[in-house]
Amino acid sequence: MHNLAIALHLNGFNVTGSDDFIYEPSKTRLKNNALLPQKEGWHADNITQDIDAVILGMHAKADNPELLKAQELNIPVYSYPEYIYEQSKNKKRIVIGGSHGKTTITSMILHVLNYYNKDFDYLVGAQIEGFNNMVKLSDAPIIIIEGDEYLASPIDRRPKFHLYKAHVGVISGVAWDHINVFPTFDNYKEQFSKFINTIEPAGSLIYSEDDEVLVEIVRNYKSDKALKLIPYKADNFKVENGKTFLEIEDKKVALEVFGKHNLMNISAARLVCEHTGVSSKEFYEAISSFKGASKRLEKLAENENTVIYKDFAHSPSKLKATVEAVKNQYPDRKLIAFMELHTFSSLDKNFLAEYAYTLDGADHAIVFIDEDTVKQKGKELFTEQEILDAFKSKSIKYFNNSEKIKEALRALNLINSNVLFMSSGNFGGIDLVTLSKKNLLK
Repeated sequence: MHNLAIALHLNGFNVTGSDDFIYEPSKTRLKNNALLPQKEGWHADNITQDIDAVILGMHAKADNPELLKAQELNIPVYSYPEYIYEQSKNKKRIVIGGSHGKTTITSMILHVLNYYNKDFDYLVGAQIEGFNNMVKLSDAPIIIIEGDEYLASPIDRRPKFHLYKAHVGVISGVAWDHINVFPTFDNYKEQFSKFINTIEPAGSLIYSEDDEVLVEIVRNYKSDKALKLIPYKADNFKVENGKTFLEIEDKKVALEVFGKHNLMNISAARLVCEHTGVSSKEFYEAISSFKGASKRLEKLAENENTVIYKDFAHSPSKLKATVEAVKNQYPDRKLIAFMELHTFSSLDKNFLAEYAYTLDGADHAIVFIDEDTVKQKGKELFTEQEILDAFKSKSIKYFNNSEKIKEALRALNLINSNVLFMSSGNFGGIDLVTLSKKNLLK
């Protein structure tokens, strides 16, 4: 939301906003653009007849006083995706969806198009090197949209990616998530079937042929829209001395990223870029310099025999893929994995069993839950036995105190070992960068 506010401000709109809590880096970025509210909280008197439109985020509730005032005054209220669609009706819309990988695929596409100075708009869920903002809206002919399957707003219960009406749609894979919204896997899968039906007539669907659930969804798709169905899989590759190379015809393309899931993401991004006029040869030249999106296998610290990573992985499929990626990239090193259960789904007892065997690729694994997060989300704290039973591993340790993470890291011998922190949260407020550097210098 704050990125959209900045984008509209830079386009000359008069923008104001409200929130009950504003965290970093949003706070500083809003302040730097003179958009930071003078006081936090929701205040009905912020809404006046002078306002042309209200954009409603998911953090507000249906009884929000500012929302109620806007409805009373008959001011148009848009959800985030509705507004993006309104601003891109006359553009070619490329929407990247999927349970995992959509941020990285979108980031790869943006990197390549930026490499060739293409004119495009975008919406992406992470900060990317070379881009000042995560949203851009202009008179560009195309827009690249990361299409989240979560709900559009408190008063619009449709998944966000249903509202964009893509000309080119991507689905990277389907693995159950957001149990608080989609209580069964069948209900969750249905959202991707509906997404396919939102693609414009004669449009294209690019999808992973390695995902059995997704392949079945595509196989069962029936419509008279004459969509072009384009499956993809990973290119051949090899790992040499901790570096991944694509094997394209008789050439090797060195990459800054690694892992089978990222190689799949590269294939999806290449097919999308072909729809924008970038050839495969041009794509491979540009993708070799892609360093990844923020918080996606992000290096926190490194020396000659240890690397410490932070990754946004939190769902079971992301967790398993990230652990396997690091282990396969450095097969001769031990892997120590710290994983925080932080999302609504991961803290739900009905979903916890989905994490079975996801940390088996690590030599040592620690599962962490922040007690404050559990309270904020109205959940019950798991017992150690519940964690062990769910992950199907007796070698896992369970912490609910962030100080224990610091103690555990200090006690470990990190020689010829890698460390992987995985969470959509912040491990109880730990400064992971400082902690990592200290432990490599000890």
